[in-house]
Amino acid sequence: MSDVFSEVKSALTGLSVPMWAGAYLGASGELPDVFLIYSLISDYPAQHADNTEQERAHRVQVSIYSRTGLESLPNVVGAMTAAGWMTGQRRMLPYQQQTGHHCLAIDFVKI
Repeated sequence: MSDVFSEVKSALTGLSVPMWAGAYLGASGELPDVFLIYSLISDYPAQHADNTEQERAHRVQVSIYSRTGLESLPNVVGAMTAAGWMTGQRRMLPYQQQTGHHCLAIDFVKI
């Protein structure tokens, strides 16, 4: 079984954008203007043979936070699809009044 968190981090590292698994964990306490949060949504057996798991499906959400809006975001879709992930749902999350960030959440699936 692969480590899904390492796979996602590896896929996104080339974007040179601060990122964390699950929640912001920066040392300074100050949020960057642009950053990524990735979370595991589901992880389940996708195929069995002879009562043994043969394949596992992973669904992750990558949320892109930006103070300048959603027009010029890092190419998360390009990075994830290049690493073998399929693009799923996209949705805009509510504006974060306290931090001034806009957010776009994108789901990705890999079997």
